Amino acid sequence: MGIGLVLPLILLAGGVAGVYGVSLVLAPRPISVGPFLSGARPAEHALSRFHVRWYAVTLVFLAFDMEMIFMYPWALVVAEVGAAAVVEMFAFLGLLLVGVLYAWREGAFRWA
Repeated sequence: MGIGLVLPLILLAGGVAGVYGVSLVLAPRPISVGPFLSGARPAEHALSRFHVRWYAVTLVFLAFDMEMIFMYPWALVVAEVGAAAVVEMFAFLGLLLVGVLYAWREGAFRWA
């Protein structure tokens, strides 16, 4: 390896070590080892149970999150691919709609 590769690696390692060193010197020491939320003690245990309704809401959120992940690259190539891309996207959106309708029927969106 030449000096052109070793010198940046040494500088990078020195920078990382410097950041850790500054953090060790300047970081406040915790009074206790317990978890905290914005400086306040937590009101419940970290392993407390959530209502089962939140799992369905989480799955619906993930479905729409995946929709956005797939729609961005699709939007970039839809003009090149043509009508087949539009049909595929509508099939994908239809599948998501079936999932939303199922969640709605099961009451995942009722909060009362």
